[in-house]
Amino acid sequence: MLRAVRGATTVEEDGAEAILQATEELLREVVGRNGIEEEDVVSVLFTVTPDLSSTFPAAAAREMGWNSTPLMCAGEIPVPGALPGCIRLLMHFHTSREKGEIEHVYLRDARSLRPDLVQGGGTK
Repeated sequence: MLRAVRGATTVEEDGAEAILQATEELLREVVGRNGIEEEDVVSVLFTVTPDLSSTFPAAAAREMGWNSTPLMCAGEIPVPGALPGCIRLLMHFHTSREKGEIEHVYLRDARSLRPDLVQGGGTK
């Protein structure tokens, strides 16, 4: 089955190192919690809030060896009052898991985006 998983995290500053580290942490949590292998991933769309422009979040996936997976980055709509410093992802992947078994991952301050999806431990 083709499924999708969402995830988000935040950084405290617009710096390439901070963005890459937070994105790698988010990717590792998403694939770890959902038993995803890179070869199962169809594509990943990353978005960042307008205050983040130091680097592309997809660079973190490339540094992890994801060199044959289609990756794309885009900017979020600048909605007044939106959570700043936010990196989001939408990953499409093949799995045998049912839709309700997919664990969406929200780390750091991004937990406030979807408190209904934040589970116990590991949401940092």
